[in-house]
Order: sequence, then structure tokens, then C-alpha cells
Amino acid sequence: MDPSAQPSGPQVERFRGYLCLLARAHLPPRHRSKIEASDIVQQTLLEAYEQRGDFRGQSEGELAAWLKQMLVHNLADALRGGERAKRDVRRERSLEIAIEDSFCRAEGWLAANEASPSQQVMRIEQVLQLAERLSQLPDEQRDAVVMHHLQGWSLAQLAGHMERSEASIAGLLRRGLKKLRELMEERSES
Repeated sequence: MDPSAQPSGPQVERFRGYLCLLARAHLPPRHRSKIEASDIVQQTLLEAYEQRGDFRGQSEGELAAWLKQMLVHNLADALRGGERAKRDVRRERSLEIAIEDSFCRAEGWLAANEASPSQQVMRIEQVLQLAERLSQLPDEQRDAVVMHHLQGWSLAQLAGHMERSEASIAGLLRRGLKKLRELMEERSES
């Protein structure tokens, strides 16, 4: 990224799939019937484009962090809903930590902790590609893979959350990972 340039629409748009993945992963199940993760992401991307002059970063990593911060605030606002509740900084901080933890797990899942700028750009690109491929999985497979591998949920936790047996969850994970590998291989071949 050019240090003097504001992020363009296409640069911001590249993060849509990744932000959707984060929003879906951190939207509590009881709110999913009322709040669409894609709406939160759309609002985040619109705000990012409108506020692009406020971006002070110089790298893709800083752009990702800026967008994640906006997503945290928009998700917290949506969870408060139409209530006139005061802003709960602890809730926003908790969401911020959970989202950052998911991002770190995604990075760790793809590569070791390299430090050079070019390796960081490559890692962010890989995370964005992973998010795009995960969005192509059936909902239950995607949710199981994300919660288990990116959020660190155990099979027992997933089974309770998804109201399925552990064997059924293991099958979802196996099928989801198989399909994800196929999708990632298709990408690398093209």
C-alpha cells in the first residue's frame, strides 16, 4: 500500500469475505434471526469508504486492523439494537479480543509467524483467501470448521451448541475440511 494513499474501494472490498466470516463467528446464535452478519459488514465497508481519509496506516495489516475495529463497534451497536442502552465498553472490548483471537488463529493456521513486510502481505492475502473459501462451504460445515479451528471450540462444545452428537460434529468437520482443501487447491491451480 502506498503510505500517502487512502484505501480505495477495491482495497476495502477485498476484506468483505473475511469480515463476514468474523461477524458470523461472533454473532451470538440468539441474535442471528434478527441481525444479518452481511448487513453489519456492509455497514462497516461503507463507513470505511466514507472515512478513508481518516485511515492513518501504511500497510494491509493496518488496514485489516482498522476494518476489524470498525466491525467490532458496528457489531456491538447491532447487538445493543434499538435499546437505549449505554455503550458497554467491556462488551466491545470482549468482542475486539475475540475477533483478534480469531484473526491470529487464522494466521497461525496458514503460516508461521514471519516478520518481513512481504511475508505479512502474503499472510494477509492467505487469510482473505481462506475466508473466501470458507464462505463457499455449506453453513453447518463452515460454522463447525470456524468454531473448532479458528475459535478453538472442542467437539463437546460444538456438539452442545449445534445440538448434534460429537460423531456428527466430527463428520461435519471432516467433510468441511475436505471441501475446504479442494477449494484451496482449485485456487492454487488457477
